[in-house]
Amino acid sequence: MDILSEQPDWLYLLREYHATFGTGSSGGSNAIRSHRRRVREEINRLVQADPPILGRQAEEKPVTAHLGRAFDLAATGPLNTMAATLRRLSGYFTWEWGYERVPRPLTKRYAYCEIAGPKGPVQAERIILGLVLLAPGTTYPQHSHKQIEESYVSLAGAWSENDAAVYAPGSLIFNQPGQAHRITVGDRAPCLLAYAWLGPPERLQAPGMTFGR
Repeated sequence: MDILSEQPDWLYLLREYHATFGTGSSGGSNAIRSHRRRVREEINRLVQADPPILGRQAEEKPVTAHLGRAFDLAATGPLNTMAATLRRLSGYFTWEWGYERVPRPLTKRYAYCEIAGPKGPVQAERIILGLVLLAPGTTYPQHSHKQIEESYVSLAGAWSENDAAVYAPGSLIFNQPGQAHRITVGDRAPCLLAYAWLGPPERLQAPGMTFGR
C-alpha cells in the first residue's frame, strides 16, 4: 500500500486545496477567515501524517458524462492547475450519491467523490475534501449537515446558493453547521465544486445525509 509521499499527484492535489483556501479574500468575514485557516491547518496535519492511499474501486455515475466538459471549462479558470491535477487523477475517483434515498431525476444530474476523508483514497479523520459535479440546469434540493461546517469553491460553471447570488469560478461559499442550503446551476454548462468539511471525526465518518422537505 502506497503512502501519500509516494504518490506525487495526490500530494500535489492536497497542496492545491491548501493554496485554494490560502489565497484570495475572506470578504471581511471572520467566520470565513477562521474556516479557511482551519482547513489549511488540517491539510498541513494530513500531509505531515503521510497517510496511506487506499485503492478504492473507481465508479462513475450518469452525471460524470459531463466531467470532461467541466474540466475543459476549469482549464481556463482561476483554479486551472488544480483542475489539471484532478483530471490526471480522475480515473481513480469513486463517484457516489451519499443519500439512502435519492430523487430519481437527481440520480442522472448529481454525484460527489471523496478525495480525502474516512473513505479516502487519502485517509483522513478530521477533514473531508472532495468534489461535487452537477449537470446543467440542476437543482440540488435543500439539505444541511449536522455538526459539519462546509465550504464550496467553484472550479467550473455558474451556480447559486439559496437564490442569493450567481457565483463564478473561484468563488467560495461557507455554510455553518446545520445551515440549510439549496444549489441551482446555470442551464448551459455543468458545475464542478471542490468542497471541504470540518467536524467531529464520528460525524465525518457517518454524516447522515438527508434532504429537507
